[in-house]
Amino acid sequence: MDTLSFKTVSANKATVNKEWVVVDATGMVLGRLASKVAKILRGKHKPYFTPHVDCGDNVIVINAEKVVLTGSKMDDKEYVRHTGYPGGQRIQTPKEILAKYPERLVEKAVRGMLPKNRLGRSIYKNLKVVIGNEHKYEAQKPTVIDLNTIK
Repeated sequence: MDTLSFKTVSANKATVNKEWVVVDATGMVLGRLASKVAKILRGKHKPYFTPHVDCGDNVIVINAEKVVLTGSKMDDKEYVRHTGYPGGQRIQTPKEILAKYPERLVEKAVRGMLPKNRLGRSIYKNLKVVIGNEHKYEAQKPTVIDLNTIK
């Protein structure tokens, strides 16, 4: 067997083919949506996935306000943050976040599924979450994909 014919292809910033995709969040469970979007952002669905390179696609999530949480998570789950001042711990439920800033619920879920390093922070910038059907990224000619086809 000729072993010289097998070459490992390692993608880099110049050879990566980044596309724009649109995902509709209507009626989707938040965690399942976030894990599939994170997979697309990271590029794990591509045959030339390289762990140390941003080889994923740019993702636009529309209808962020129509995302669903299962069970009683809408009232029981808590998001904790701190203002930086003494006694500045703030706790919010998904219901409160969804009422005021629906896009933040999806952003937080996806961000938690990305690597916690420089690469993860740069990959996160490829996520655009929009309230409603309309988005301002038509110039990039995004393709609509169904997340149920991605494993």
